[in-house]
Amino acid sequence: MAELIAPTARLHSSWLAARGEWRPGAHQDGAGLRLVADDDLDSPEGFASWVERLRRQSDRSLPMGEGHVHATHWWIADGETYLGAIDLRHYLNAFLLEGGGNIGYSIRPSARRRGLATWALGAVLRKAPALGLDRVLLTCDDGNVGSARTIERNGGVLEDVRATEIGVKRRYWIALGDAAAHGC
Repeated sequence: MAELIAPTARLHSSWLAARGEWRPGAHQDGAGLRLVADDDLDSPEGFASWVERLRRQSDRSLPMGEGHVHATHWWIADGETYLGAIDLRHYLNAFLLEGGGNIGYSIRPSARRRGLATWALGAVLRKAPALGLDRVLLTCDDGNVGSARTIERNGGVLEDVRATEIGVKRRYWIALGDAAAHGC
């Protein structure tokens, strides 16, 4: 049964297998891969270093580097199998307000179409008020029908569709009271 867990070096081999399912250079939203500096994610040491950086990103007592915001990361796992990732960005900077949003998620290709993204998003929406958030912004590529449905099933209300520096994005707001009303 799927659960949200803190990133862990224990799932290194499963994470590598999942990475192999993505096309080279594909963006995995919510995975925190932008935090990878010079880490070699293939090595256990480099992977463990990145996992620790993911975990520290939620500590609001630590300063964030330019362009980064505090975020809490979870992995979607079934036992020892990595299925995907989701993160909750604690606040929005200009880039996230334009096209990134408060929450990002990705599901490995072999685990899609099982409702995992809808379930994980609902679970994270229930955690967001603890950070003082009363609504969150989610975005997806304009042509990503599956992600749009996931957001809409969790109470997302389309604000607009706009061209951003990272492509044409659908921008949705979810009032956190609305998410609870949808049973998410």
